[in-house]
Amino acid sequence: MESRGLHLDSETFSCPVCLDLLKDPVSIPCGHSYCMACIRGFWEEEGEDRACSCPQCRQTFAQRPVLVKNSLLAVFMDELRKAAVLAASADGCLAGPEDVTCDFCTGRKLKAFKSCLSCLASYCEKHLRPHHDVAPLQKHKLVEPSKTLQENVCSRHNELIKMFCRTDRVCICYLCFVDKHRRHDAVSAEAEWTERQEQLWASREEVKERIQSREDHVDLLQREMEAIDRSADQTVESSERIFSELIQVIQRKSGDVRRLVRSQQETEVNRARELQEKLKQEISELRGKDAELERLTHMEDHTQFLRSYPSPPPLGQSPPSPGFKPRPLRYFEAVTAAVSGLRDHLQALVSEDCTITSGTVAEVDVLLSPPAPVTREDFLKYSCEITLDVNTAHNNLMLSNSNRKVTAKLLQLHPLSAERFTESPQVLSRERLGERCYWEVECRGQNVSVAVASKNADRVGSEEKCNFGWNDKSWALYCGYSGCFFWYNSIKTEVSRFPAFKVGVYLDQRAGALSFFHISDSMTLLHRVHARFPPPLLAGLGLHGQLRSGTAEIRKLE
Repeated sequence: MESRGLHLDSETFSCPVCLDLLKDPVSIPCGHSYCMACIRGFWEEEGEDRACSCPQCRQTFAQRPVLVKNSLLAVFMDELRKAAVLAASADGCLAGPEDVTCDFCTGRKLKAFKSCLSCLASYCEKHLRPHHDVAPLQKHKLVEPSKTLQENVCSRHNELIKMFCRTDRVCICYLCFVDKHRRHDAVSAEAEWTERQEQLWASREEVKERIQSREDHVDLLQREMEAIDRSADQTVESSERIFSELIQVIQRKSGDVRRLVRSQQETEVNRARELQEKLKQEISELRGKDAELERLTHMEDHTQFLRSYPSPPPLGQSPPSPGFKPRPLRYFEAVTAAVSGLRDHLQALVSEDCTITSGTVAEVDVLLSPPAPVTREDFLKYSCEITLDVNTAHNNLMLSNSNRKVTAKLLQLHPLSAERFTESPQVLSRERLGERCYWEVECRGQNVSVAVASKNADRVGSEEKCNFGWNDKSWALYCGYSGCFFWYNSIKTEVSRFPAFKVGVYLDQRAGALSFFHISDSMTLLHRVHARFPPPLLAGLGLHGQLRSGTAEIRKLE
């Protein structure tokens, strides 16, 4: 209610000329009050030779009234103005540093409510009222408050910019169109705005569709990540349980072996102890006999000796002494050897299974990964730019065609390089192969090798060591007139009895797959190998055979 009362007071004590609160208020004989500056300006516009009148009631005065400041009303206006400022500040209507201000407010500026493109001015809600009440002003174009209204004025002709030149793609005024852009394709700014708004709406619809598609993908990926987390947690839990069971089995077997060894130990020790006791008893008896015999040996009376020892006394039927022979103590070494063999077998088995498990884990893929290519158009989506590195080329190889073609030619003067093949007539690419990449090679000659090799593959040494596919760091397809052969780690595999003069190579490192294709009217798979390819990887070409002739060229794919 207080705000409503203040608003009524502001209207009551506003100057009819400037529509703002009275400043230096004066009253004229008809009783109406004005700002001193406003009424003076109004009368000066009427001219000195004309009778002055009241702008509000149109009462005329024969003589211009003497203007005297109404002190009481001025004090009241100051108080009212302060109250209005406080109310505006409380309502958040006062303009801040970043706000568009009203061009007609005096003193503390209020925020602009609208900007007029015709007047090129901004208005607060109070000063905008004539644009709603006065008929000519109602036709003006009102927009949201803008700080760039002056940019709508032509800097050359000081006219409103209301046209758009499509030829030069600039906004112009009518005089610019008549003068400089006379023969250009120009339309009204409103017409261009309408057309671009239609394009904008179409673009927005497309953007909204893309946003919706991406949001659907984000939701799908979120669900998949949650599913991956759940599956991984379950797999880890199951694996830990299985390994715990396996450890328990091994522990039980360890206990069984320990019990068997201890039982056998006790049996053998008891048997040896019994035999030891028997031998000790026999030794005691033999020593008694030996003492008796010794006594006889000392008898010098022949007759008495013969009476005491008429014949050699029997020794009795004691068991023969076992033939003990010194030997290393290896009673349970066979058990240790058996357990060691079991350990080695388990290690080999676990290593093999871990390799398979690692490969299985590596095959886990997200749902939105691109599908495997099928047609040549699909493979061309993964085509990569490959050039050959002269620093790796053997000295009997010549590079040409922007380092895409290699030709067998003796004694090429290549710069010194530690990366060069010394014995094998081969060359590697400059670029590293990406996660998914495809390239094609055109082969001419006998035993042209198309390869994928690790960057760490050997380059110095014999051909048996460095040839593509003759080691465990490279995979190669050898093409010749007699057919095609795949080589890896010195193992040769026949893949085709017919020559392939145009070979396509597709590498998918993530899936661990390398494929070679024969390119003609269609793509024919020659060979596919699944392996773990240690990055970084490079493409390779080689010219082998006794004649060391031929060419190989990496094709430029469009």
